[in-house]
Amino acid sequence: MSSDPLRPAPPRERLRAVAEAFAIAGRWVSSAPYGNGHINETLVAVFDEGGRETRYLHQRINRRVFAEPEKLMENIARVTAHQRAALAREGLPDAERRALSLVPTRDGTPFHRDAEGESWRTYRFIERAHSREVVGSAADALAAAEAFARFQAQLADLPGARLHETIPRFHDARHRFETLLHAAREDSERRLAGCRAELDAIRVRESALDALRPAELPERIAHNDTKLNNVLLDDETGEAVCIIDLDTVMPGPVLHDFGDLVRTATSTAAEDERDLSRVRVEPPLFAALVEGYLRGARSFLTGAERAALVPSGRLVTLVLAMRFLADHLAGDRYFRIHRAGHNLDRCRAQLRLVESMEEQRARMDELVEDAAARRRLLDG
Repeated sequence: MSSDPLRPAPPRERLRAVAEAFAIAGRWVSSAPYGNGHINETLVAVFDEGGRETRYLHQRINRRVFAEPEKLMENIARVTAHQRAALAREGLPDAERRALSLVPTRDGTPFHRDAEGESWRTYRFIERAHSREVVGSAADALAAAEAFARFQAQLADLPGARLHETIPRFHDARHRFETLLHAAREDSERRLAGCRAELDAIRVRESALDALRPAELPERIAHNDTKLNNVLLDDETGEAVCIIDLDTVMPGPVLHDFGDLVRTATSTAAEDERDLSRVRVEPPLFAALVEGYLRGARSFLTGAERAALVPSGRLVTLVLAMRFLADHLAGDRYFRIHRAGHNLDRCRAQLRLVESMEEQRARMDELVEDAAARRRLLDG
C-alpha cells in the first residue's frame, strides 16, 4: 500500500548478496520480481539444493512505512512460531504450508540489513497455492473468512508482552478523517477541485466513524489487512492454506479484519474499478463470508462483536476511501499508483461500495442473524 516505487531490478551481485545472507542450504541460481504487493519489494529466489530447485521469497521492507524493522520482525517471528506450535498441536496435514516460515540470516537474526541500509527478510515459498485479487465464488469468500478467523483464534493465547504497533493509529478512523481534512486544506497538488464531491460524500458520513469504539470491544490480535489476496488457496482443492502479509498484525479489535473482508470479498469488482455500476455488495458473498467467519471465530467471538459485523464493513470501507482520497490530494505518496488519478478511482469505488452497504443494511443484518442462529444450533 505504498507509492514507494519498485526500484529497477538490482544488479545481479546485489541479488546474490541478499540471497546468500540467509541460512539457506544450496547454491543461489536467480532472483526475480514477484507479485503485485503495494508495500514491500518482493523477489522470488531459486536455489539449487543438491540438484533439486527450491524457491524462497525475499522481501525488502519499506522503510517509509516501517521505520523500525526490528519491532516489525519481532512481531512476525513471535506470531509465526506460535502458529506453527498451534498447528503441531492440532496435527493438521501439510502443516508446513499453513503458516509462513521465516528463514534466519546466517548470523541467526530475523532480517538482513544490506550495504545500502535496506532491510530484507526471507520466507520459505509456499508451493501449489495461489491468491485471488477478486473473489471468484461464495466458496472463496467462505474459505477466506474462516481462514482469517482461525488465524485470530490461533493467536488468542499468544504469550508474552503485547505485540508492537507497527503502524500506530492504523485503524483510528478519526485520525484518518483529520488527515484527509488536512490534505484538503493544504491541497498541495491542486487536486481538490476535481474531487470535492468525494470529499463531501465522506464528510456527510462523519458520524459513521464512531461505529466501532475500541473501548467497547475486546482487544485481540488482528491481522489488520485482510484483503482477499492475503490468503493463499490450494491450487487443487481451493482450501485456504495460509495467511500471508503479516506486517500489520497488531493488537486491536478483530472487527477491523472482518470489515476489510466485507470490503474486499463481497463485490466481484476490483478495488480500483472505474465502472461504478459494477461495484456493489453481493448478498450471497456476504452470507458466505459471515458463515465462514462465525465458523472460525466461534471459540472467542462475543455478542458485542457479532452485533458489529455489519457496521464494521461500512466503517472500514469508508476509512479506505478516506485514505485513498487523502493520498490523492497529497500527491500519491503512500499507495503505489499505476495511472494518473488511480487513488481517486480507488476512493470512488470504495464510496460506491459504502452506498451499496447502506442500501442493503437490513438484508445484511438478516444474513448475520440467520448465520448466528445456525451456528447456535450446530454448537448445541
